[in-house]
Amino acid sequence: MAKKKLSRKELLKNTDEFLTLSGKVALYVNEHMRQVKLAGIGLAVVAVVYISIWGYMKHINQKGQAAYNVAYDTLVQGLQSQTQDLGSEGVKESEGLFEAVISDYGMSKAADLALAQVGHAKFTNKQYDDAIDYYDEFSSKASGNEAYETLNLLALAACHEAKGEMDKAVDILDGIVKASDNPFRENAMLNLERVYRLDNQPEKADEILKTFAKEYGSSPFMPMVKARI
Repeated sequence: MAKKKLSRKELLKNTDEFLTLSGKVALYVNEHMRQVKLAGIGLAVVAVVYISIWGYMKHINQKGQAAYNVAYDTLVQGLQSQTQDLGSEGVKESEGLFEAVISDYGMSKAADLALAQVGHAKFTNKQYDDAIDYYDEFSSKASGNEAYETLNLLALAACHEAKGEMDKAVDILDGIVKASDNPFRENAMLNLERVYRLDNQPEKADEILKTFAKEYGSSPFMPMVKARI
């Protein structure tokens, strides 16, 4: 049977369908190329922004650390002074320098540590409420670092003890003592024993000392503990 010959109209129709399909393919590729180009531009912008922020943060951290070092050196010199007036003046001066680190380089890592240092200065000057405010603010910065968290809690306990708020001091110290693997547990136990005794709870104070002697027989604090049992 002879193959049917396509008419000119049918040939044109097939050609149009092919051209239409080709056009769709070309349009699809073109649209995706634009997306790729836009994505490339977007990534380039993100990269520039990231590098800019990274460079800025590096600069801020360096400046903040330098300012922190100056404040810390001033504090150490004040604490090492053999004259009480000069020592107090040095602590006061360092407090202002640490506050400057916080205000001028608040986004730096050094600014976080400066919070605790200002808290210490406030405590030294018997401004216990202000000290607590700074230690509380530092607590969120110290989250995840067990050493910083515990030292901050010990500082807070000392503030409450100085204010005569023994219940709050006990709660903080007891929380540390209950963490058997905390590296500052010995220190917390001795502080808790002292607070109990100041709060007229000698039975609990003696219990703490006995527990300490049982668990930390080789501690360098043992001679002091034995003398107080």
